[in-house]
Amino acid sequence: MEIAAAGGHNAILIGPPGAGKTMLAKRLPTILPPLTLQEASESTKIHSVAGKLPENATLISRRPFRSPHHTISDVALVGGGGGVPQPGEISLAHNGVLFLDELPEFKRTVLEVMRQPMEERRVTISRAKVALDFPASFMLIASMNPCPCGFHNHPDRECTCPPGAVQKYLNKISGPLLDRIDLHVEVTPVPFSQLSEKSEEESSSIVRERVIKARDIQLERYSENGIYCNAQMSSKMLREICVINVVGQTLLKKAMEKLNLSARAYDRILKVSRTIADLENSENIKPEFLAEAIQYRSLDREGWAG
Repeated sequence: MEIAAAGGHNAILIGPPGAGKTMLAKRLPTILPPLTLQEASESTKIHSVAGKLPENATLISRRPFRSPHHTISDVALVGGGGGVPQPGEISLAHNGVLFLDELPEFKRTVLEVMRQPMEERRVTISRAKVALDFPASFMLIASMNPCPCGFHNHPDRECTCPPGAVQKYLNKISGPLLDRIDLHVEVTPVPFSQLSEKSEEESSSIVRERVIKARDIQLERYSENGIYCNAQMSSKMLREICVINVVGQTLLKKAMEKLNLSARAYDRILKVSRTIADLENSENIKPEFLAEAIQYRSLDREGWAG
């Protein structure tokens, strides 16, 4: 999740029940960098228009974290409604996090309407006499079980799903939507022996310091482009900023061919590898950074459907 926070990347957490996916997602705000004044102003305006501004608050100081239920309608998610169109959850999550727990349980039509806003980072609500643009630059964090029973690829438990059920379950999420998710993170349950250990772990504040340093690098890099992080790079900027050497090009070519990745997935891998380089304070994208970014495309692997 550190990489997601450092680069503003979308992520999906895949793991069995009890693996801590929801807890992990809800801890993400503790390692995100603080809002800039411009970001705070943008988020405050949206919440004010929607009537969601906290009482006695003049400026939103924390990044929004929105977690709608899987029964939400497409209008409630992207915005609209009768009369004057209102901002939806994706706009209320602008400059923050939109968390969709149990992603396959959401209606497919609801998920599909997010595709264009995720790409353009804004949503246009059109009516007969008016068309309104709402900002929608959010980090999508989703979670899901690997199959209906929840134990596909589990190290200790056996999957009880019938043949074809895993693929059918994964097919609830379209390929184009998965393409727009930068990080596919497999979450495994923590054994009791590790839960009961009293070893010292990194605090959120230490991780947050690394995230802020990486974001500062990006703020300087994009100071004249009007964006804040690597995830917001355009395709043109990507070619100029994410330059890789011959070894990296060969590695990426083999991964593209083996995993049958799309052009959009190719862009996502480069953006994530740039973020990993920023966290390591490296000017260049090294082959090992690319290899790590490729590993975060687990749902593109052939073996997933078992």
